Amino acid sequence: MGIKDRRRSRRMDLDTHLIIKRIDNGIEDYIKIGTQNLSKTGCGFLSKENLELDTVYESHITIWTKEVIHVLLKIVRKEEKKDGFLYGAVFMGLSDADAFRIEVYDMMDRESHRQEDRAEEEAGSQQ
Repeated sequence: MGIKDRRRSRRMDLDTHLIIKRIDNGIEDYIKIGTQNLSKTGCGFLSKENLELDTVYESHITIWTKEVIHVLLKIVRKEEKKDGFLYGAVFMGLSDADAFRIEVYDMMDRESHRQEDRAEEEAGSQQ
């Protein structure tokens, strides 16, 4: 039996970069992290940096529209990988407008996947 998914919102893959800065210790180290998945309640990301659980980071997320969302992240999950760490974080203080932008992308992403699935089904039935 696998791990139960406790996410409150569907996650979408988003190939972008996120710059974060730890805010609870006065140190202003900027960390650039890689590809992430995103929902209106949080995100997952990869980093070579060893970040602490339950720490809060200021973040600037560049989304698909090239707009930047400014939000606080709280690290809630950490998994060591061979090339770094996989993290899960929840958003703190995400504005309603930014949550709506993520929801719109979610709707577009779902429709895109439906269309891809239909195209694959049609191609399979023609063989």
